[in-house]
Amino acid sequence: MTTIATAPPVIGRYFALAPSRDTEEYFALFAADALVEDEGREYRGIDSIRAWRTAVPLVAYTITGIEPAGEGVVVTCTVTGDFPGSPFAGLKFHFEQFDANQVKVLRIRT
Repeated sequence: MTTIATAPPVIGRYFALAPSRDTEEYFALFAADALVEDEGREYRGIDSIRAWRTAVPLVAYTITGIEPAGEGVVVTCTVTGDFPGSPFAGLKFHFEQFDANQVKVLRIRT
């Protein structure tokens, strides 16, 4: 069975915090110059990431796969929430650059 325990700790913290209302603890997961790509749009830096998070609904994640990808990790999820097409299976979170404490590049794709 796939569990988040097999992922690097910073990625585990991301999925522990992401389903909740935004907190400074969540934003601290990102480097000051981090890049998040979601639905084809890029959000650079903490202020932009805050704006992105404000615009998306809260969702629940069911992790269905975790695999290494180059120097990063891809986490595949089923996402459930208050949005058209919920639940959505197969959403991939490409953590491309990160260290023990912060994510530098996260690309969310189908």
